[in-house]
Amino acid sequence: MTLSEGVPGTVYKVLDVQEEASIERRLAALGLISGTNITLLNKKKKGAVIFSVRGTRFAIGKVIADGILVEVTN
Repeated sequence: MTLSEGVPGTVYKVLDVQEEASIERRLAALGLISGTNITLLNKKKKGAVIFSVRGTRFAIGKVIADGILVEVTN
């Protein structure tokens, strides 16, 4: 599933980031890499996604969130 399909309040594990190289590098620099656990905090009506990675909150648009593949952690 993609991050934009997630349910707020759920912890997910990042499987892959399928974005253009510059966006993928930027997300990696912020700590969003395969294997990282993230918590989906909120989804806005226009598609923006707010999530937490290693104690830091991030907000990204729907297009970028659609390129982040995740799975639910136990």
